[in-house]
Amino acid sequence: MIILDNDILETLLNHRSVRQFKQQKLNDAEINQLLKAAQQASTSQFEQQFSIISVTDPKKLQVLADVTTYDLVKNAGHYFLFIADQHRNEQILKHLDSNADTTNLHSTDKLLASIHDVDLALQSMFTAAESMGMGGVVMGSIYNDTDKIIDAFNLPQLTFPVLGLALGYPAETPEVKPRITSSIIHYDNVYDDEIDFEKLDTYDQLVHDYYASRKGNPREESFTHHLMHDLTKSPVRKNILPALKRQGFLKL
Repeated sequence: MIILDNDILETLLNHRSVRQFKQQKLNDAEINQLLKAAQQASTSQFEQQFSIISVTDPKKLQVLADVTTYDLVKNAGHYFLFIADQHRNEQILKHLDSNADTTNLHSTDKLLASIHDVDLALQSMFTAAESMGMGGVVMGSIYNDTDKIIDAFNLPQLTFPVLGLALGYPAETPEVKPRITSSIIHYDNVYDDEIDFEKLDTYDQLVHDYYASRKGNPREESFTHHLMHDLTKSPVRKNILPALKRQGFLKL
């Protein structure tokens, strides 16, 4: 039985994406607190393989708006761009030993480690922001044109843009979107290949009711219809693999 008198649990279980913000920029103290929360997240082998760029330059915000197709990046209280970063570790190794072998930093293993570090840091920052009364939205739409992001932010070899995070004080209170029942995604000891489609039908109805009754942009939709529509389209974002290789990853 979950007891909801725990502030952290309540924050996590009431997570929702916010896309409309008050005209209130985050101050330095708030930004620094959020950065501390991000840095305290778990990190693979204590190598801290990520970097964060605060984007405040209107021209760079416009680049992000063009790539993501969302003007909200310009209206948020603050925009953070999260970078998978093995470049810094390469610099450190070369500083310690100019002949150090940095081949491993180009590997798929270290790419995944740095992406995981980004994901963990971003989620810690997001949870901290929500606990401070803020809201926000994670933006994977920066993948629409990774080369443009790389060029706009002068990202060196062994770095890659992973996610954007727009934060601010909410000008809306969206409904909490229902998640799939845990019995469909949680197994004991081995993967269960048998989906309980009756439970999935029940979840479909929950999602349908959510979309039909929500305040903003109500529509006819269900989880399985969403999957069918999204996953059977032609492949998109074909530029990601070449961009990763351009940045020096996936050599091992």
